[in-house]
Amino acid sequence: MPTGRQRSFRRFFREAPLPAPIHREFIDMLFGMWLPILGMGAVTVVVAALAAREWRDSVIATLAAAAVLVTAARLITIRAYHRARPVADIALRRWETRYAIGNYAFGLLLGLLNVYVLTYHFPLLHLIAVSLVFGFGAGIVARISVRPLICVISLLLATVPTVAALAVHALEPSKLPLHGELFAVEACLVAMIATLSLQTVAHLYRSAVQHLTAEHDMALLAKFDPLTGLANRLALRERFQASSAIADEMGDRLALHFIDLDGFKAVNDGLGHLAGDAVLIEVARRLAALVRAEDTVARLGGDEFVVLQTRVQHEDEAGMLARRVIRQLSLPYEADGHPARISASVGIAMMPDFGRALEDLISCADAALYRCKSSGKGKHHFCTSGDLMTMEQAVA
Repeated sequence: MPTGRQRSFRRFFREAPLPAPIHREFIDMLFGMWLPILGMGAVTVVVAALAAREWRDSVIATLAAAAVLVTAARLITIRAYHRARPVADIALRRWETRYAIGNYAFGLLLGLLNVYVLTYHFPLLHLIAVSLVFGFGAGIVARISVRPLICVISLLLATVPTVAALAVHALEPSKLPLHGELFAVEACLVAMIATLSLQTVAHLYRSAVQHLTAEHDMALLAKFDPLTGLANRLALRERFQASSAIADEMGDRLALHFIDLDGFKAVNDGLGHLAGDAVLIEVARRLAALVRAEDTVARLGGDEFVVLQTRVQHEDEAGMLARRVIRQLSLPYEADGHPARISASVGIAMMPDFGRALEDLISCADAALYRCKSSGKGKHHFCTSGDLMTMEQAVA
């Protein structure tokens, strides 16, 4: 039966699943800074190289060469990540693993360097070597606490061998006063700071998750309609830009369907706003069920909706979707315990036929929608050059 302390230890090392955007941002943070890695690597190489030259020690020289290779590999990995710009979760986890291996290798190198350097009775070199561990620990806690498991393992790989070497050195006989006592104190100091760093990592990780989660939630609120959960105008614009770029690349067209609910005002006024909201929520559900994953359904406000249809080869495809929209939205509704009936009118503007800007297409589809309502509602019309002339005259 695991003790409470063991359960707490396991909980510390278990990272909770994160929303994809937050996980992606955390991985970006890992690969966001290369200068600390270069600086730490350069200082370690210089210290090891000086020690190897002074004592003509091939082991320290080998550790210096290994530090050069590990630092170079870490910098190359960072550069490759920014070139690849991965998005998929599985790809991000692979890059995270590569980053972790580089961090682990460098932490282990520092630990081994300290173990070996402490065999020489040269206090100033001891001080510098231990300072390297402190610098490495402070750097990873500040930079990569967003991935606590990587941070903690790297920290332990550097500090545990150092603490062990200091403890062994404290037991060695020496004529120097307080030799054993001071090395024992230094071992305790490194162990204590490493332990405190673990708590700091946990605190920084929780704070980062809370901050980015709140930021992510605020971004969702800013881009989605609070009543229906559909995209709002801001999110529609972002998706339109992405969809139009893909359409240009693939040689496809886009169809923007501007939808207005016929008879909704009578439901809203006659049955009340709660009933009206229930109808709008059901309209949103039906529209979302009609489109493909790459299409976008948005609510612009009131009873006005937009469907952005992608991968359109011919107008007939847009017309077919518009007829399905009208048919589905004209089915009976249950609104706050009361039956309700509405219909829908749809104006359609094709890109690039009537522009490449979202506002132009919305205006054009709105003009076609006006013709629908003028000719009896419950219909769909495509935007025409005549609609454009009407728009220009209205603006003039």
